[in-house]
Amino acid sequence: MDRREVAAVLAYVGRLDPRTIRSGTGEARDQIAQWQELLDDVPFATDHGWDVHEAIRSHVLDSPYPILPVDVARRWRAHRRDRLERHTDPIPAADPDDPAAWRAELLRSRNAVAAGIASPTRRRQIASGGRPRDVEGRLREIGSCIPPAVRAELARYRPNRAAREAAVAEGIPDALRVRCNWCQAPVGSPCRQRRASPDGAARGNAIRATPHPSRIDLAAARTDRRRAA
Repeated sequence: MDRREVAAVLAYVGRLDPRTIRSGTGEARDQIAQWQELLDDVPFATDHGWDVHEAIRSHVLDSPYPILPVDVARRWRAHRRDRLERHTDPIPAADPDDPAAWRAELLRSRNAVAAGIASPTRRRQIASGGRPRDVEGRLREIGSCIPPAVRAELARYRPNRAAREAAVAEGIPDALRVRCNWCQAPVGSPCRQRRASPDGAARGNAIRATPHPSRIDLAAARTDRRRAA
């Protein structure tokens, strides 16, 4: 603020708080010089949110003590700091390979926001546009997270999985949901071939294309028990 603006500020302060009025010519001159020294970098008003009259009025309402120039300067610094904290640097239009131009554009943007010439640029939030949906409900709605065409292409690379899905689609119990008592295959794993050697030991570890019949019967029996319950 210049001397004319500082004089206008002191006149406004005097109307709100007569204790600050200086009647003598020398005292008034010294008061203007003191306020101008501390408010040299404080604007009188900006286009975005700052008005020195509002800062003075707030102090008079909130504090029982006469306002000092440092009170106005501190309110301006707090206002400036708040604007910068709400600001997100936009991507400069300058060439990224020119660090000096890139930095200069960023500084111009920040200084404009700090001085009240421009509004803070806020970061856009990523939003889904609605409340999160239940995953299970969504899967029941679309049928599967894998498109049918993709599932058909994957079938030749996953024959056991394809046979399992086909059986379930036909209403046949999923045999891999139970442990196989014949080959000891755990839940979720396909059955293995077991051949008996002449000495009675089990040999062979090849994966079967279909589960053992006893495993299918066990899965069906457990499914029937669950339905009956």
